[in-house]
Formats: sequence, structure tokens, C-alpha cells
Amino acid sequence: MTIHATPRATPGRLTVLAAMLAGLSAPALAASNVVISQAYGGGGNSGATIKSDFIELFNRGDAPVALDGWSVQYASAGGSTWQVTNLPAVTLQPGQYYLVQQASGSGGTVALVPDTVGTIPMSGSGAKVALVRGTTALTGANPAGTAVADLVGWGAASGFEGTAPAGGTGNSTAVLRNEAGCIDTDNNSGDFTVAAPTPRNSSAPTNQCGVVPVRPIVPNCPASLGVAQGYAGVAMLSASDADGIVNGAVITSGAVPGIALVNFAAANEAGASANARLEVSANVPLGSYPVTIRFVNDQAQEASCTVNVAVQTLAAVTRTIPQIQGAGAASPYANTSQTTQGVVTAKVAGGFFLQDANGDGDPATSDGLFIYSSSAADNVSVGQLVRVTGTVVEFTPNGATRSYTEMKDVTAVVALSGGHSVAPANIALPNARLDQVEGMLVRFTGPLTISQTAYVGSRGELTLSSGRLEIPTNRYAPRSAEAQALAAANAANRIVLDDGLFTTPTTIPYIGEGPTVRAGDTVSDLTGVVDFGALGGGGAGFKLQPTVAPVISRDNPREGAPTLPSGNVKVASANVLNYFTTFTNGANVAGQTGQGCTIGGSTSLSNCRGADNLAEYIRQRDKIVAELKGIDADVVGLMEIQNDGDYSTGVLVDSLNAAYGATVYAVVPKPPATGTDAIRVAMIYKPGKLALVGTAKSDADGINNRPPMAQTFQATNGGKFSLVVNHLKSKGGCPSGGGVNADNGDGQSCWNGTRVLQAQRLVNSFLPQVVAAAGDPDVLVIGDMNAYGMEDPIATITAAGYVNQLERFIRPTGLPYSYVFGHEAGYLDHALASNSLSPQVAGAAEWHVNADEPEVIDYNTDGKPQDLYNALPYRASDHDPVVVSLNLLPSAVDVTAGIQKISSGLTFNRATGLFTGTVTLVNKSGATLNGPLHLVLNGLTTGVTLVNASGSKDGAPYVTSNASLAAGASVTLPVTLRNPNKINTSYSAAVFSGAF
Repeated sequence: MTIHATPRATPGRLTVLAAMLAGLSAPALAASNVVISQAYGGGGNSGATIKSDFIELFNRGDAPVALDGWSVQYASAGGSTWQVTNLPAVTLQPGQYYLVQQASGSGGTVALVPDTVGTIPMSGSGAKVALVRGTTALTGANPAGTAVADLVGWGAASGFEGTAPAGGTGNSTAVLRNEAGCIDTDNNSGDFTVAAPTPRNSSAPTNQCGVVPVRPIVPNCPASLGVAQGYAGVAMLSASDADGIVNGAVITSGAVPGIALVNFAAANEAGASANARLEVSANVPLGSYPVTIRFVNDQAQEASCTVNVAVQTLAAVTRTIPQIQGAGAASPYANTSQTTQGVVTAKVAGGFFLQDANGDGDPATSDGLFIYSSSAADNVSVGQLVRVTGTVVEFTPNGATRSYTEMKDVTAVVALSGGHSVAPANIALPNARLDQVEGMLVRFTGPLTISQTAYVGSRGELTLSSGRLEIPTNRYAPRSAEAQALAAANAANRIVLDDGLFTTPTTIPYIGEGPTVRAGDTVSDLTGVVDFGALGGGGAGFKLQPTVAPVISRDNPREGAPTLPSGNVKVASANVLNYFTTFTNGANVAGQTGQGCTIGGSTSLSNCRGADNLAEYIRQRDKIVAELKGIDADVVGLMEIQNDGDYSTGVLVDSLNAAYGATVYAVVPKPPATGTDAIRVAMIYKPGKLALVGTAKSDADGINNRPPMAQTFQATNGGKFSLVVNHLKSKGGCPSGGGVNADNGDGQSCWNGTRVLQAQRLVNSFLPQVVAAAGDPDVLVIGDMNAYGMEDPIATITAAGYVNQLERFIRPTGLPYSYVFGHEAGYLDHALASNSLSPQVAGAAEWHVNADEPEVIDYNTDGKPQDLYNALPYRASDHDPVVVSLNLLPSAVDVTAGIQKISSGLTFNRATGLFTGTVTLVNKSGATLNGPLHLVLNGLTTGVTLVNASGSKDGAPYVTSNASLAAGASVTLPVTLRNPNKINTSYSAAVFSGAF
């Protein structure tokens, strides 16, 4: 075995591919002044603010362009089939934008105001869009010709202008043409920047290229301000200028006694906001007063806005908040205008919460209500008693199965008095009726456990529960009553701690200093208002908008790699989350550009995963190396590594050895078949601790697109075992229609039928081949099975006699888990030992170095409000590694000389036709003999068979006792012979200690 210690040469095939792609990367397109200025495919996805995908067009020329008969078209990153959205008969003026909305998702909070609407679902990470002079669908992955006015490829796109596509995007980022659309050098990688989407329609300010723009002052004033007679009112005003400083404001309409502009604060820099308050005193008489405010800046510009102040008789309360809420699932007053009042308990983006301080004493009716109006929220403060008039509605967030009562279209908000407070209602989890306290100020009486941290960076969310939530099928069989009961209990045992912003936070909340917040930490003294809305990852649920800073206790601190009982071989299973040495931008670790990744027989840039560029790769590599070095296993099974022969595996080994400062690891040479996926399984090992026995094997059956890989090893004491690394079909990307691979609602998600077939193939075909080739029954099955602990694929394997080591060693004292999904924890990563190997397993554990950590600290650089990366192992992947300690028995030793053998003689059983008896072994050696002990029947008479043989050695059958035998102790072994001819039977008995 060659030990990799020197830098690797890049395979020649990639060099050839680079030349091929270079020749294809610059399609001949017809010049056009109308270009694609922005493309966004993350609309409505998890972490998105905008609800829909879109393509933005822009006229960068100095003459109008008619788009009659044109279309915008879309193809996936590696696809050659194009979807078409026809454009209406419209003429785009110089500097004018045009917004084409595409498909909408279930997430997001901001709706587009498009110029036209299509229905194409676009990729959130990379794709191709074209502006076409015509409506016929394009063909080919990289179309060209006079019909193509503009082509933009991003991420892993196989079609693009210039030398490379624009960068990859996430759900919160788009590709934007530089200088607001004016730059067009026919090179996507240089012309576009990845940034937050900023959709512009035909009504947006024009941007004439080549003309230095003078940006206007943009006032921000409410259209109206309703004030009750005898009560004061206030409206918050602001104005900004992208290239100037707003430095003055004045009321220009006729003076009205009691209406004044006060507390003006000029902007401190260009682009910043100036702020002021429009105050209406309590003595202003009934009437309507249009108040016009003029803002000025340091460029002698001005802009005005008008606030229609209406002083009215104070409206009477028509319904109390408990009456509006009602005891049912929906308000009995939905879609009616009502006036109510209460104390303001919290303000959030988009509105405020109001609560009846006295309530109605009925626990079935909530005393709180959300008022959906950001302008109204500007005019109230926490602790004020407020009377509000608006329309009661039932709001159903995307993905929700229930609605939420709130008030919108507010026409009047009157602050009656201040200095009020509401005592929070004491509640606890589990709680199946949080709807009875929706909108109310509550306090959780006990500490809650953080069950998920994935969306704290993108949405400011932490899932909380009373204790960790376990995936039901991690503990109980799918479809069982126990699994269904646990699913129901989990659903009633969570609330999501939010940050009140409803957008990606600029500063990540709750993350903490130094080591980050982790799932398993606890939150105490939790007080806030119960909200309901869309959640990160999809769906909707109850949230808590805190009114008091939560106290987070680090009850699940980071730990070092697991310390297991001593053995002689340490094994690890590690999912390395798309470790690719070819990046999604077409570059690779060797510095080449225009490269691609292979799926089956197709090599394309769109097949690449993982790091987008060299900088991200280095960050990813360093975390993975830190994780593997921390574990320090003698052999590691790897999942999700680039399927490029042994190249990427070898690069990882070189990096790992560099971290050790010595040649410690080597690659286990790949088997003949590594599958048709872009990723494969692989192994690395320490030649100083283990020797390879034979070559690696795999199962290329068509059911396995990622074939299992097996290798037999021999330890320094002569003990052998075979390691089999697996990566079964994932749960995502459900097929259409029903059947065994659909999500059948039993907790196993999609493709369960395929995973069961893969598990059956493993135990019925491949593992027997591995055992036969090794001549040894000791097998350890590891890897990402994409099935939780009690799901059907795992049950298939354990039914074949394999022992679940995580259930054996972890379940008795804790929760086995390696992955967190949908607020719950379970283990997809397994260690399953054959019956003969299981007694030699000294211990097994998971290193919770990844699953509990927030996504936002990983190696990726795009779409993050803050970069909290470091090169420590934490969040090297989304799966936790599994570590197993083996205490392999030494090779068998002949101990016959120290054994007294006592035979019982044979008895014939007429019913079975078999001869039975026993042989008792007495240890006369004076020392303990380590098990297993084998009684070998050498020279057994021809025609006579040992029916209960455990195996054979050199053609002689044997029976085995797995126990050790102390000095002077004895063990009795059964012997069952088949002797159809009833001939005299003889044999020479020998006894061996240790593994054959």
C-alpha cells in the first residue's frame, strides 16, 4: 500500500475537461441593450425573506427597446431543457427595470410587485436564465445564436457567458449585475455579484448608465394619523437620500395650533435616515388636517409627504379582546371591523401585541391580540393602554394547518394612558393548547431545553422543549402505537424562541460569546408573547417573542472526542458533508479552472457540490481534519466524499498527515465499483496499526447508486475483522405519486422502499460474500444509513443477526443521536456488529461535535449575517461521527495440551435420526484461557457430519464457546452428529483459544 505523503498530481482527464469547457464557455450571442440584471431562485424557501423567485431585466442603453414577442427562459444548472415565460408587449425605456416573478414558495414574508408573472420554480443555488428574442424554447446546455439576447449562469451552471458562471447563491442571496445593471462585459463571473436580492420593477427609479445619477430624497411617512378628540397622537417620520444628507424638515401646509414637527434629527451620513415626530396635542379640535412636511438635503434637493391627521370622537369599544378571540379555532368576528383596547405588551417588526389586562377569566379564550400594522406600532409604546380600530382576520402562514387571529387594516390607534403593566400567565410545556394563550404575555415556569439551533443564523430562531425531542422512529418501530404517541407528544412539546425581526438578523441573537449556543443547552426565566408563524425549515408553529432577555445556560458544553474502554482497534464513521476538491465555481484544489464533477458517465460543473471556491474549501478541509485528528481512529469510514477515484480521499489524507506532522494515515484503495453518484464512500487507515487483508470489495448491484465498500483488516495481535461502509438512499426528493417510496406518514419519509431493498441486498448477498472472502465472521457495518434507529432498513439488518452497538452502549444511559432535523434528534449513523464480533466490541459512542452546533458557524461564506467561523472541528458536517472500540481476539492458539476432555458418549434419537452427546473441557493449564474456545473434530469419519458446527478449520468442523475459561474451570459443549449409515465414528479432538 502506497502511503500518501507528497502533493498529488491532478488527473489528466480534468485537464482535458478544462480545455473542453473553455471552448464551450463563451457562446456567440447577439448584442442587446436589454440584459438580465438580477436572478433569484430562493423565493419562499427556508431562510428567505422574499416569497417568490424572479428574473429582473434592465435597459442599459440610451434608446427604448420593445420586448414584443420576447421571452425569458430557465434551465437547471446542468440541464438542456428550457422553460419559457412569454413577455407582454411592453417597451422598456432607457434605465428602466422590468420584474418577472416566477414560482412562489411556502416561506418568506415579502411579496413582490411584479410587472408580469410566470410559474417556473428556480433553483436557490445555481441555474441558467436567458433573455430570448422569441418564444420558442431553447435547446442545449449552453445555447447561442442571434435569438439569445442575454445568458446568465450562476452557481454550478453548465451554460454561461465568458469564462465561468457567476457565484453560487443561497435562499437569502441572488446574483446582481454590477453597477445596478450597467456592467456587461459578457463574462458572468465578473459582471455579477452575489448579494441580498433587491427586486426592481418598472416603477422603480430609472438608472441611466453613463449618467451620474442624482438620487432623490425618499420620505417615509404614514398616509394618515387617526387621533381621538381629547387625546394626544404622534406619527414617526423619516427620510433618506442614497447620495446626500437629509438635514432639514418643516411643515409647509397651513399652521394648525397643536400640530407640530418636533425632535428632528438630521442624518449623520449619506444614505442614513433623518427622523422626526409629528405630534398632535390633545386640544386639537375635531376635523381633518392634511399636514405636508418638506425634507431638504445638502444637495439643495427637497421632497414632501402628506399625513392626513383626522381628529375624531373616541370610538367606543365594540368587542373585548377575549370576545374577538373566542373559544373556537377561529374568531367569531373574523372579517369584521371592531374597536378594542388593551395594554401594549410587546412591539415586533410589523406590529405590536395588545392584551386585555383584566381578561375574562375563561382559560379557553386568549386575552391577547396581534395588531398587524408597522405604522401603528410606531405610534405606541409598551405599557400604554391603547384603543385600536381595524379588521379582525384569521391569518394562515404558509405551511400551517391552523390560523392565527389578528387585526389588520388599522384605521385608528389611540394611546389612552401610560404606565400600565400586565402580569404574565404562567405556563409550561408540554402544552397542546397554546392557541388559548396566543398573543398573550406568558412566563414558562421551568427551564426549557434547546432542541434545534439550525436557524438561529438565518432567522434568529431556537426550538425549545421540555427535554430533548427524540425522533419517534429512533426509539420505536414505525407505525407502532408507541411511535405515534411520541409524535403527538413531541408536537405538543415545543415552541420556537424568535427575535421579533422576521428577517435574517444583522447580528445573530442568542449565539453567545466564544463557544456557541448548542442544542441541549437550557433557557430559563423565559418571558414573552406567544406568536404564531412560519418556521425555518418549513411549516409553521407557535413562537415566543421575548420581552425579557432569555437566560441561556450552557448545560451541553462542547466535549473532546469520546474516551472509550481500551481495545486494540478504534473505528470511526464520519460523514464529511460533500468534501469535494473540485468546487462549484469550476476551479479545483490544484488551481485549475473550468473543471467538472462526474455523475455516472456525465462530467459537468453542475455535478459539483460542497465548497464554492478555494477559500471555502480550505475552511471546510481544516474543520474536517480537526475532527478526524481529534478522533484519532485506526480506520475511518467516510461518506459524502467526491467520487473521483482515490484522488479526493488522498488529498484529505495528505492534509491529515500534515496536521500530524508525520505519515500516519493511508488510503484504502478503492474497490472496482464506486457508484454512479457524485459522492462515494471511502476508507482511510493507519498502516502502523492495521494491515490490509486482500483488496476492497463493493456491491455494484443496480439498487446501490452509492455501493457499500468492504475491507478486511488484521490487527497486530493477528485478530481480523471486516469493515463495511454504507451510505443508503437519502430521505429527500420524494418521487411523485404513492407507493413504498412515497412519504407514507409513518416517520420514515421518502425512499424507504429503496433503503429496505438496499439493506436486504446487504445482508443477503454482499455481507455473506465479504465473510466468505475473509474466512472470518467478524464484520462491523457502519455508515450513514439515512434511517433512524428502529426504522425498517435497520430492522432488516438486525433481523439478520447484527447487533446495534449504539442501542447497546448509549441507550441505557442516554439518547443516541447523530443528527437533528425538524426540531428532533435521532441517529442516521450506525455501528452494527455481527454476532461473532459483538462480544469483541468494548464500547461505542457518538461525538456530538456537529449536530448540536448552529449551521451558521460552518465553512460556508455566503448568506451569513456574521462570519463566526474558526478551524475547530465543530460543525465540520451536519452528522456526528460514530466511534467504536474493538478488542479483537488474537489468532487462535492450540491449547489441547492443557485441556482434559471428557466425552459423554453418543445417544441415538430415533425421531431425528441424529446422535447427540457432550464433550466437557476442563482447564488444567493453570491459567485462564481467553475465549472463544473451539473444539475441533480432526479426522471425523467420512460420511459423518457435525450438525451443530460453528465453522470449519482446515476442513475440520468445530463447535465454539465464546466464554473464557478460568484455571480449573470446565465448560460442556454439545455435539450432534448425523451418521446415516450408522458406521463407527472416530475423531481426534483438539482445542484452540482465540479467533480463527
